[in-house]
Amino acid sequence: MSYPATDELHSAERAFMINATEIDVLPGVWGDLDEPLASGLASDLVPILLSLVDRGWIEVCRVIPWPAPDGAAGYQAGPSIPKRALPTLLLDAENWEYPHSGEWLGCLTLTLPEAGQQIPR
Repeated sequence: MSYPATDELHSAERAFMINATEIDVLPGVWGDLDEPLASGLASDLVPILLSLVDRGWIEVCRVIPWPAPDGAAGYQAGPSIPKRALPTLLLDAENWEYPHSGEWLGCLTLTLPEAGQQIPR
């Protein structure tokens, strides 16, 4: 199977791929978006992200605790959220904002599954 180079992707698709490469929380994508999407509505981004999920290039997960080998507390991406649950989660504007508490646990994060890792960058 061949994959287009990321410079052939729409700029919003590329922003999501960058976010997933960094395993960043979902609101981090705002900093990689071009205008007018960067100042637009999250609901405009949902179909773009879902198309990447449908292609198997991105997975949406929640941030969960990660105990470091030295016992320090950290964070990691949890299991992939089932596709059928994503539309409702992604239409919740709160998931597109950084948490007011500063607590990352439970936030949505993007990761690259194997197919996404194969896309040339």
